[in-house]
Amino acid sequence: MLINMYSKCGLVDNARKVFDGMPQRSIVSWNTMIGSYTKDGQTQQALALFMDMQRDGNSPFNEFTVSNVLCACAIKCNVFECKQLHGFAIKAGMDWYVFVGTALLDVYAKCGLIKEAIKVFECMSERSDVTWSSMVAGFVQNELYEEALLLFRRAQVMRLEINQFMVSAVISACACLAVLIEGKQLHAVMSKTGLGSNLYVVASLIDMYAKCGSIGEAYALFSGIEGKNVVLWNVMISGFAKHAYSMEVMILFEKMQQAGFLPNEFTYVSVLSSCSHLGMVEKGKSYFNLMVKQHGIFPNVLHYSCMVDVLGRAGLIREAYDLIVTMPFDATASMWGSLLASCRNYGNLEFAEIAAKQLFEMEPDNAGNHVLLSNIYAANRKWEEVARTRKLLKDSEARKEKGKSWIEIKDKVHTFMVGERRHPRIAEIYSKLEKLVEDLKDLGYEPRTEHDLHDVGDDVKEELLRHHSEKLAFSFALMCLCSSVPIRIMKNLRICGDCHSFMKIASKFTCREIIVRDVTRFHHFRNGCCSCGDFW
Repeated sequence: MLINMYSKCGLVDNARKVFDGMPQRSIVSWNTMIGSYTKDGQTQQALALFMDMQRDGNSPFNEFTVSNVLCACAIKCNVFECKQLHGFAIKAGMDWYVFVGTALLDVYAKCGLIKEAIKVFECMSERSDVTWSSMVAGFVQNELYEEALLLFRRAQVMRLEINQFMVSAVISACACLAVLIEGKQLHAVMSKTGLGSNLYVVASLIDMYAKCGSIGEAYALFSGIEGKNVVLWNVMISGFAKHAYSMEVMILFEKMQQAGFLPNEFTYVSVLSSCSHLGMVEKGKSYFNLMVKQHGIFPNVLHYSCMVDVLGRAGLIREAYDLIVTMPFDATASMWGSLLASCRNYGNLEFAEIAAKQLFEMEPDNAGNHVLLSNIYAANRKWEEVARTRKLLKDSEARKEKGKSWIEIKDKVHTFMVGERRHPRIAEIYSKLEKLVEDLKDLGYEPRTEHDLHDVGDDVKEELLRHHSEKLAFSFALMCLCSSVPIRIMKNLRICGDCHSFMKIASKFTCREIIVRDVTRFHHFRNGCCSCGDFW
C-alpha cells in the first residue's frame, strides 16, 4: 500500500526504496511496483524488474504481472519485447487470460501490427468490454475506420456492454470518414445508454460534428454542456479553426480564459492556425509572443509550423524561410511543404526550388512535391523545367495521389475520381453537369483555365476542369438530395481555384448551402460567397 501511495503521488523513486527495503515480498508487491513503473512511462525499469522477479524464483508471476509488462511495452512500442512476452505467455499457458490477451492485442495495435492484434482477438475464448474497446481503438489507430465501425456493430448485435472508450473510438472513426449519419446514430446510442454526460465522449462528438461539416451542431452541443473542462474548450476552438471561423476562435479563446481555464499548447495551435487561414500576420505574431510571455508555453514544432504557414500564406516568403532556418528545431516536411505551397500561390521560384530540394530528400516517395514544383514551373511557363520535373517523377518510385471526392447519400458513400466513368449513373451525372455549367455561365461563371497546368489549349483545359471530382459529386447530390438539405462533399486534396469559383456561383444559382472539406479546411458556400473569403 505504501508503494501504491508513493506511485500515485508521482514519487516512484520513493516507491522503489520501500520495495527494496521489504524483507519479504508477495506477488502483489512485485505487481504494484511493475505497475508503478508502467504508469510512469518507465518501460525499461518495468522490464528489468520483471526479469529480477523471474530470477528471484520465490515470487510466482500471474496474468496481472504479464499484462503490466505488456502495457509498458505498448508505451514505447517495443515490438521485439512484445513478441518475446507473447511467447512467454504461451509457454506459461496465460495467453488465453482476458487481461493478457487484451494487453497483447493493445500493444500489437499500437505498434502497427494490426494483423497480429486481430489474430489475438479472434483466438480469445473470453473477451471483456475492455478487450472489445481495445480492438476498436486499435482499428482507429491504424486508420482502419470502416473495420472499427463493423466491429462496433458486431458488438451491438451481441448485446455487449458499450463503454465510453469504445464509443469515443467509434465516434473518431465516424469523424475521420466524415459519415454524419452514423455519427448521429452514435449520438442517439450515447443518449440511451447514459454516456452523454461523459465529457470525453461529448468531446469526441463535438469533434465528429465539426469534421463532418456540421459546425453549428457542434457548437450547440458544446453550449449545452455544464461544467466544461479544458479538453472541451480545445475541441470546440479546434473545430472553429478547421472551418476558418477565425473570429469565433478568438472570441472562444477569450471566453475560455474568462471561465478560469488556461490555454495550453493545443489551444495555441488552433489559434495560430486560424490566423493563417485569414492571413492575419500581426495577430498571429501577437499570439505567438503571448504564448510565451503570458502563459509560459514554449513554442513547439507545431507552433512554428503554424507561423511558417501564417507568413507564407500572406506572401512573406522570405520571412517564412528565415523562421524555418533560425528556429531551435529541425524543419519538418510539413513546414517545407507549407513554404512550397505558398511559393506556388505567389509564383516564387527561388524559394520553391529550395523547399522542393528539401522535400525530395525527406519524402522521396511523395509524388505531390514533384507535382507542386512542376505546377509552379508551368504557371511561370517554364515548360522545359516542367518536362524535366515530370521526367524526374516518372523515373522515381514516387506515386501521385489521385484526386477524389466523396459524398454520403442515403447511408451510402459515393466516390468520384476526375473524369469518373464507373459510377452506375455516370451518364446522368455528366448530363446534369453540362446543363449546370451552361446555366452558370449565364450568371458570369468563366472556367479559370489558368488552374489547369497542362501544356494544352484552353478548350482542352476547360474540358479537363469541367470533370473535376467535386463537380461530379455536386451534380450527383443535386439529383438525389432534397433542396432543404446541405450538400457535404469531402476531398482528399486541396480544392482548385476553378472549382472554388464554380461552387460559389452554384450555391447562389441553386439556393443551396454547399460544404466542401478539402485536405486543409472547410469551405462553406452560401449565396455566392465562401466562408474563407477567397483566401485559402
